[in-house]
This record gives sequence, structure tokens and C-alpha cells, in this order.
Amino acid sequence: MTARPNELAIRDAVEADLDSIVAIYNASVPGRLATADSEPIAVESRRGWLRDRDRARHPVWVIERQGRVIGWLSVGPFYGRPAYAATAELGIYVDPAEQRAGAATALMHHAVGRAGALGLNTYLAFVFAHNDRSVALCEKFGFATWGRLPRVAVLDGIERDLLIMGLRLGHEVTA
Repeated sequence: MTARPNELAIRDAVEADLDSIVAIYNASVPGRLATADSEPIAVESRRGWLRDRDRARHPVWVIERQGRVIGWLSVGPFYGRPAYAATAELGIYVDPAEQRAGAATALMHHAVGRAGALGLNTYLAFVFAHNDRSVALCEKFGFATWGRLPRVAVLDGIERDLLIMGLRLGHEVTA
């Protein structure tokens, strides 16, 4: 059966996806909306990030359209201490040519739906306050602003606020 042209597929990221993952990430750097990096990163700098993670708890998922990676979502550990094991930080990036076409929404649905299997009860997203589309995506899924760090980032000489957005996932996890 042939996939429909607009059909999206989500799967676990593999090392062969790193070129696409990094290219999509690097495409977000100039916009100063989605990352605090001011220069592109190298594929090699992400090899260990992908290879060494606990995929059962902190996966990276890619989303494809017609076999081409068009976005990705990472579920990362928060703060690295045992008491926070049921909390994770989400990072989501979509190819600029594919934005506003449902990829970010599909990835977020996937992450929320898989949280219980990952042993998670809280998602956090650290979002620049001026990134209206990311704030709206989080709010669409029930995230609320749990904190605001005023003027903690300087992007091109402009001080920017960072929002801490959180979502309780409706089930309790005990250690």
C-alpha cells in the first residue's frame, strides 16, 4: 500500500537521521525563536546526545512525510536528579518548509500519548516568550506558564524572557 502524500509517520530516531535532525535544528538558529544557540552546530556534536540516551525514558522521535524527516521531538531528562525522574523537558523542531502543516501537533500528540509508557507525569517546555507559535502549541495541549525568567537570554543584543511551561499528564508515577 502506498502512503498518501501528506501522511505523517513518527518513529524512533536512529543515527542515520542525525544529518536531518541537525539541519532542522540549525535552520532554527537564525530566527532567534527556538534556540539560544547563536551559531549552527555540527552533526558530530549530537552523535553522543542521540547514542547515549536512555531511549526507554528519554527518546527522540522523528516525523516523516514521504520518507523524509521533516521534524523531531526530544524527551530529555530534567535537572538530572532522582527526585525529578518523572519529569521531562520537551524540545521540538520542524523544517521551516513544513511548519504550520501539522508536524508539530502530531509530534506533541505522540509525546503526550506516550508519557505514561515512559514513566513520566510532567512535561516541561522552555520557550522564549516572543515565540508566539511555540507558546500557542504548548497552550493547545494544556501547558500553562509556570514561570517567567525575565531577560535571561540575549539574542542579537536584545534581552529576551524565557517561559517555563508545564503540563501535568494526569497520572501519578511513584519511584
